[in-house]
Amino acid sequence: MILIEMSLANIDDAACTFLQKIGDCRHFAFYGSMGAGKTTFIKALCRALGVSGAVTSPTFALVNEYNAGNNGMVYHFDFYRINKPTEVFDFGCEEYFASGGYCFVEWPEKAEIVLPLDTCHVDIKELSSGNREVSITFPPHSLHQ
Repeated sequence: MILIEMSLANIDDAACTFLQKIGDCRHFAFYGSMGAGKTTFIKALCRALGVSGAVTSPTFALVNEYNAGNNGMVYHFDFYRINKPTEVFDFGCEEYFASGGYCFVEWPEKAEIVLPLDTCHVDIKELSSGNREVSITFPPHSLHQ
């Protein structure tokens, strides 16, 4: 497990640290309460990867696609409005996961059954200081264990 503490003032540095620590991992399930900072951190990750232009929450679209230049494609999912896990197959989630691009999933608990086995779990928790703690847990078969 890797822990990163961040604030809004150092979120871009935290995103760079995150990307340095993850190695070849490309699938990430972001857990945290409403307002914990999942979308805000994913926006910082997209900036660090080289996405230009607006990065927005895909709450209604379910997935947004971003070109990160030399870092390839970034797919940002939001499963908040999913009622049953099979709904994510309607938009071809397995193709996104198989693409080799970065896949960031918010509210993954709504459809965990569809996540690839190599998905890293990212928990974001608010600390009493107002900062956030980002913990990254790698899958059991990962080289990070």
